[in-house]
Amino acid sequence: MTNHPHTLDALAAADAAELEGILLEVCSSPRWAAAVAADKPWSDREALLAANAAAVASLTAEDLRDAMAGHARIGKPLAGDATSEREQAGIRGLDRAVLDELNEANVAYEAKFGHVFLICATGRSAVGLLAALRERHPNDAATEAEIVREELRKINDIRLDRLLDTP
Repeated sequence: MTNHPHTLDALAAADAAELEGILLEVCSSPRWAAAVAADKPWSDREALLAANAAAVASLTAEDLRDAMAGHARIGKPLAGDATSEREQAGIRGLDRAVLDELNEANVAYEAKFGHVFLICATGRSAVGLLAALRERHPNDAATEAEIVREELRKINDIRLDRLLDTP
């Protein structure tokens, strides 16, 4: 994420275009960014996280696709993207066989659901991510969409917390 003022007051005081840009770095869904921005000013961190939860809950299937478009495939963090690399730190130094299994499972998941496997990867190992991917693959589309929604909320919470905590 780029360097922005990282207080609730500074975020609330940002003009609409600047705030939209900051929020789109957290989540690439324009509808999500607009919904969170519309809820300002936030009285505290919990209010901002509540705005995130409400915005994620209101996303349509198309909005969720917009949000997932901003996420790298698990096992392939975007080169040069500090957020992607940090969130997928658990895959660093992995055995090639595990990376190959992760890639195969991703391909099968994407073929079934039509989007990347979205999971809050922070603090998870590659083996744990692979297990979660395999566990979720049998889900039907409606069940998976709700899991994706919850994972997106968690990812956004972490990113919003990091935004506020970064000097």
